[in-house]
Amino acid sequence: MSDPEKRAARWTRFMNHVHARRATAARPATGFVSRPEPRTIGSFARGRQLMAGNILFAGHLFQAPQTSLWDLDAPDYAFADMAHGFSWLDDLAAVGDTQARACAQDWLWGWIARFGGGRGPGWTPDLSGRRLIRWINHALFLLAGQEKAGSDAFFLSLGQQTIFLGRRWQASRPGLPRFEALTGLIYAGLALEGMQRHVGPAVQALARECAAQIDEHGLLPTRNPEELLEVFTLLTWASMALEEAGMGTSSEHQGAIERIAPTLRTLRHADGGLARFHGGGRGLEGRLDHALAASGVKGSQPDGLAMGFARLSAGRTTLIVDASAPPSGRASSNAHASTLAFELTSGRRPLIVNCGSGDTFGAEWRRAGRATPSHSALVLDGRSSARLGGSAGRQEMLTDIPRQVPIEMSQAQGGLRFEGGHDGYERAYGLTHARILEMTFDGRGIAGEDLLIALDDSAKRRFDKTLDATQLQGIPFDIRFHLHPEVDVALDMGGTAVSMALRSGEIWVFRSNGHCEMTVEPSVYLERGRLKPRATKQIVLSGRAMEYATRTRWSLAKAQDTPISIRDLAQDALMPAAED
Repeated sequence: MSDPEKRAARWTRFMNHVHARRATAARPATGFVSRPEPRTIGSFARGRQLMAGNILFAGHLFQAPQTSLWDLDAPDYAFADMAHGFSWLDDLAAVGDTQARACAQDWLWGWIARFGGGRGPGWTPDLSGRRLIRWINHALFLLAGQEKAGSDAFFLSLGQQTIFLGRRWQASRPGLPRFEALTGLIYAGLALEGMQRHVGPAVQALARECAAQIDEHGLLPTRNPEELLEVFTLLTWASMALEEAGMGTSSEHQGAIERIAPTLRTLRHADGGLARFHGGGRGLEGRLDHALAASGVKGSQPDGLAMGFARLSAGRTTLIVDASAPPSGRASSNAHASTLAFELTSGRRPLIVNCGSGDTFGAEWRRAGRATPSHSALVLDGRSSARLGGSAGRQEMLTDIPRQVPIEMSQAQGGLRFEGGHDGYERAYGLTHARILEMTFDGRGIAGEDLLIALDDSAKRRFDKTLDATQLQGIPFDIRFHLHPEVDVALDMGGTAVSMALRSGEIWVFRSNGHCEMTVEPSVYLERGRLKPRATKQIVLSGRAMEYATRTRWSLAKAQDTPISIRDLAQDALMPAAED
C-alpha cells in the first residue's frame, strides 16, 4: 500500500470512529414501523456447532464452550469482520430452538454492552449494513422473552447504527461493501420509527450504484460469481422491502436485477452451485436458486457468455470456462490467474474443478489459490498467466495480465464448440495459448485441444531465444485437471487412460493423444467452512514445447456402460462445519 493510500485508510478509520461516537450520543428509535420478512438463509449444522462452542470464522477455529464470542481475541481482520457482521445470526436462527436463541441473545446484547458506544472494529459502513439487516430480519427470534430494558437497548442501538450509516455509507468501497451499506440503510429506514428520512437518499444512491457498477451485461468489475450473487441477493431484498412499503423500485435498481439474473443462470452448474472463479465459492446451499426465484426474472444469456465466462451445457453436463482477461487495477485484489481454465459438473456431481479461494486458510494458501497451477488450465514453465504485484489495501493486485483473449462459440458437428486464446505467455516466451473445447449434444463427451503457438516473426524470435536458453530441451508445460475430492480416480489401461467414478455411479474416462506424459498427482480443494484444505487428486499432462506450434489433444467421456440418465440417490455425508 502506498503512503497516500495508508493516509487515506487511516483517515477513513478515524472518521468512522468520530461519526460512530457522535451517532451513539443520539437517542433515536423506540420500535418498528414495519419489519421486512426474514429472507436470509443460514446453516443448521453451523448453528449447532456455534451452540457447542466451536466457532469457525475465516479458517480459524476456537473451541470455547460457555464463552462469549467477544471474549475471543480475533486473529485477523477477516475473523473480526465475520464476527461483527453478524452473518452467524442466520445460522443460529436456522436452529431456532431455545438454546440457539439464548446464545444469539447473549452475543447480541454482549455486542451492545461492549461496542454499542461506537467502539471496536465493527463500526464500518459495510459491516453496519450487514449487521442491521440481520438484526431486523431476526428481531422476533431475538426479542422473544426480553424485558423492556433489553428491548429498549436493542432499538436504541439499531437507531444509532442507522444514523451512523446515514452519515458514512459514502465511505464504503464501491461494489459489494457499498451495496451492503445502502441495503442496510434502506432496511432500517423502512423498519424503524423516526428513520424514514434516510430511505429517499439511500434509494437514490442505490440507483446510482446500480447504474455505475452493473453494466449492460450484468457484469461486476471483479468478475467474482459469488460476489455477484451476494449483490443480486441484496438488490432483491431491498426491492421486496420497498415494494412491501408501497414505494416501488427505481428503474435503475430493477434494471440491475434484470441484467444480473440471466448472468447468474449462465454461471450456475448443473448441481445448483456457482462456478468457482476469482475468489468466489459455490455460494451458500440454496442461496442461488432462492434468489433467482425471488427475483421473478426468467431467461439466461442467449449466447452462453456472461461476465466473461462461457458455458457449454448439454444433457446433465455443464462446462464453464473463464473466457476473458482477469480483472485489473483495484478490482483484481481477489482475482485469479485463471484465463481459459474450466470446471465441469455432471448432474449433481462436480468432476473437474479449480482449487478455489484459499483466503480462509491464511496468506500463503490465498496466494497459491490465485496462481494458474491451482486451476484446470495450461501452465507454461511453472508460471502463472498473470502475476501478483501491486497492492490494493491489504490485498495484492494482478499485474501483467493477458491483454488479448479472443473467443468464439459455435456449433460443431454433433455438439457445441468453444475456441479461445490468451497472450499471457507471449511477452516472456513468444507463445500464445489456445484452447478448443467441444461437447456432444447429449453431454456424454468432451473433446479438448490445447495449443502453444508462436503467431508472428517477433513471437518466433522470442521463442527461439527462450528455446536456446534451454539448450534446445524445450519449454516445459503442464495441463492440469483438478478433480473434486469425492471423485475416485485410477490410472487404467497401462497408464493410457484415467477412470473417474462419481458417487452417483457414473464413470468418466480421460484419455490423451499420447504426446504428453500422463500422471495422477495430489491436489487440494479449498473450501470455506473447513479447518484446512481437503486432499484430492489432479490429472496432469506434461510435455515440452520445442516447435512454433505444439498441439495436445485429450478427451473426457462417460464410459459406454454408464446409462444416459442416473437417478442420483447417494446422500452427501452430514459433516459438521468445523470438521477437517
